Amino acid sequence: MRKGTCRRLMDMNAKRVLTSLCQGILVFSLVAIGRGQAPSPTYKAIGAVVSIEPTGFTIQTDSGTRLTVLLPNQAILLRVAPNEKTLKNATKINAGEISVGDRIQVRGHISDDQKTLLATAAIVMSKVDIGRKQEAERADWQKRGVGGLVSSVDPATSTITISTTALGTVKKVAIHITKDTILRRYAADSVRFDDAKPAPLDQINPGDQLRARGTRNEDGSEFAADEIVSGSFRNIAGTVSSIDVSQNTISVTDLKTKKPVLVKFTADSQLRKLPPMMAQMIAMRLKGGSAGGPPNGTSTGGGAPAAAPSAGVPPTGGGPGGPRSGGAPDLQQILNRMPPATLADLQKGDAVMIVATQGTASGGVTAITLLGGVEAILTSSGSASQAMFMAGWNLGGAPSGEETTQ
Repeated sequence: MRKGTCRRLMDMNAKRVLTSLCQGILVFSLVAIGRGQAPSPTYKAIGAVVSIEPTGFTIQTDSGTRLTVLLPNQAILLRVAPNEKTLKNATKINAGEISVGDRIQVRGHISDDQKTLLATAAIVMSKVDIGRKQEAERADWQKRGVGGLVSSVDPATSTITISTTALGTVKKVAIHITKDTILRRYAADSVRFDDAKPAPLDQINPGDQLRARGTRNEDGSEFAADEIVSGSFRNIAGTVSSIDVSQNTISVTDLKTKKPVLVKFTADSQLRKLPPMMAQMIAMRLKGGSAGGPPNGTSTGGGAPAAAPSAGVPPTGGGPGGPRSGGAPDLQQILNRMPPATLADLQKGDAVMIVATQGTASGGVTAITLLGGVEAILTSSGSASQAMFMAGWNLGGAPSGEETTQ
């Protein structure tokens, strides 16, 4: 499982917890008032520590701005674990215990230019603690996750049916939701899990890609969901017509529409390039050309090709690097073991498959995943290339090793 996926989940969870703990700071501020300190201010900021200074630190806020935080001696500093919902178990710390990468919510008096904050109180989640939580989240999504293409939605029974796929096999799974199930949906032009918003069941439609975490029954046909993330994304199969490394963009001629598409890449975009031999093997498996696949010519799934959700949603499947229970190897697991590629690895005329945001007519699309070296797959059969998209081979998030506190 790619590390970036749960990093985004963890950043989102940390943000929620910090927000919920905001009120707790008021209690400590009231105590401060009793000691003759200034009343609790109304300005607050949440973000990640990017540098430490002698007088305090600088944070990159979740809104994208940089804020210099000054720490007077009387400022109240607390540390909480990422899974805490209250300040009951918070511990007092000093300024020297704050590190780059920590998540922090700070309250205080903001300067007129909105660039400096004189802090009265702050709640800190350490980068180390968040990393441990990420590992646990990643393991849980790996163990209890499922995903695929939405086939149908039944509001009356609160059931979503999805098609999951390994190489050469397709299976229907009924996902059941309750009033306690967390439902989120991705923004139209974002690859970040942080931008996913709470959304009701009626926003999920056939053709959407969906990921769920929860409990499955013995044969995997029924799934009780604790958390669901869905989205509508765009699939592009075509050839590269131009590359602009300086702007992190490429132009791709869509094989379906015969029109050029401008594709933008961000730090959250994932790039992989298949070696020719691997591409041939995958093409054979997808069209049933090797043992374990359906008969030659058998469709691997109905409907339009599925798109894959973006940042933060863990991959489908069984154990790390291995096959799903009772199925063929998960393509996501194969790609996870491949080294990342860059735009410099692409050439004009290369065949690519892209999962992207819906984008806009004038602004192009933002890549979630680009897979190069797919000539053999695109020429093998229509159902083969369709199965590549249905496999959910990317679910966004920052590639392994990237900054997690943007």
